[in-house]
Amino acid sequence: MAQHTLEEQTEDLSSLLKKAALVAVALVMAVVLSVVAVRYSQASDPYIHEVLALQGDSSRGEAIFRMNCAVCHGLEANGEVGPKLLGVSDHKTKVGLIKQVISGQTPPMPQFQPDPRDMADLLDYLERL
Repeated sequence: MAQHTLEEQTEDLSSLLKKAALVAVALVMAVVLSVVAVRYSQASDPYIHEVLALQGDSSRGEAIFRMNCAVCHGLEANGEVGPKLLGVSDHKTKVGLIKQVISGQTPPMPQFQPDPRDMADLLDYLERL
């Protein structure tokens, strides 16, 4: 087995570290680009864009919540059948909240797409929880 000098071992280690750094940079760039692409595609959705362009009214949003959401999430959004929604905007963006409401991808929550004005109001209410 060939023995490497300290200088050769240092060069090998340096080369490996450079390759690892390049791989790490490539992975970070891939993640950043995928996040940007997802956000762009979500924000370019005409419905989402229209909702985000409106100023919400949280008192109307609360009424919408009580009529449509409180049965599962509780009158005070403390959770019942559905999860607790207090502080939901701490871990979901506006786009994420809109997508959650309209997608119907989390059974038993039904697909629900209110008109943009009502969604803007509901969004304002959810962000204040």
